[in-house]
Formats: sequence, structure tokens, C-alpha cells
Amino acid sequence: MTQVAARVGLVLDISGSMLNLYKNGTVQEVVERILAVACKFDDDAVLDVWVYDNEYSRLPSATEKDFENYVLNHIMNNRHIHKFGRNNEPPVMEDVIRKYTVEEDSALPVFIIFINDGGVVKQIKKVITESAVQPIFWQFVGIGNSDFEVLKRLDSMEGRIVDNANFFHVKDIAAVSDETLYSQLLNEFPLWLKEAKNKRIIRP
Repeated sequence: MTQVAARVGLVLDISGSMLNLYKNGTVQEVVERILAVACKFDDDAVLDVWVYDNEYSRLPSATEKDFENYVLNHIMNNRHIHKFGRNNEPPVMEDVIRKYTVEEDSALPVFIIFINDGGVVKQIKKVITESAVQPIFWQFVGIGNSDFEVLKRLDSMEGRIVDNANFFHVKDIAAVSDETLYSQLLNEFPLWLKEAKNKRIIRP
């Protein structure tokens, strides 16, 4: 993976059940650890960030220069974004697709890390299936104690040209070592890269 170039995005659940994880610093830690992936893959070392509940917002990108207090400055103290409502994933997923395939079309693949604490709507299956022809890989990460019933079945979803999504669950992301976290995050991404190149989903 050391030679891989990719754009990296982070989508953060900000529904009501996530409130404590924002307050106790867990989400800030997530931003910092995912930024390390972006610094490795992205030439500009930029992490694109979204938050969503029943609405969604694109946030300023996180970089090595301004990641400290990112959650406090750009989320918790941001009066212009909707937060701590109910969850609805498809609209933010469609905005991710729009950004990378319409607004900023590029030959580079896209690695999206999607943080959720459970209860995704079933309609995400349609978005994932339809986006299989796009150079976007969805890495879902479940945090907390929910059962993640829908996300656990991502690998068995049919009707896709390639398997473009993966899921793993960690109850306490702060307790997971960097080695374990990055190993799980990057488990299926290289397999998708190879298959997507073979199917010409990723342009040469």
C-alpha cells in the first residue's frame, strides 16, 4: 500500500446516539487517526470530512496544520450544521459520490471511511450497489454496542460489478492499537483496487 495514491474522505455519524462520543473526545481521535491514512495516500495530505444525521454537511478538510480541536472548532461549535437528530445515510453518500465523480472528477480512486454507531437505513444498499461502477470504496466502521445488522451483510450483497464496501466493528476505538486499526481499515481496499483496475472502474 505504500505506493497507493488515493483521495480520502471521512463521513461521521452525528445522530443523537453519538453525542457522548463527540463530548468525550472519541470522534476527535477518529479524525486524527484517519488523517494519518489521508497523509499516506493523498498528495496534498488532505482529509475531506462530512457529518450527517437526518441532514448532512460538508466540512472544511482536515490537514496536519489544523487537525487539533477539529471536532470542537468545526462541528461542536458550528451553529450552521444540523446535529444529534436521527440518522439517514443515503443523502450524504450521494453527496460524496457527487463531489468525487462530478464536481472533482479524477483518475484517482477514493477511499471513504464511514463512521457509524448503528441503525443505518436499508436504502444504503441501493446507493452502494449503484456506486459500484464508480472509483469509490466504502469502508464502514461500526463503533459502540449496536448490532449493525445491515452493515454486516455488505459483503454478501449481490448485483455489483465489484465488491465496493467493507465493514468492521470496534466497541471502543480508543482502545484499539494503530496497527490493528489500520490493518482492519485497509483489509479489503487493496483487493478492491486490483479488481476495480481490472474492470476499468479506475482509469489508468
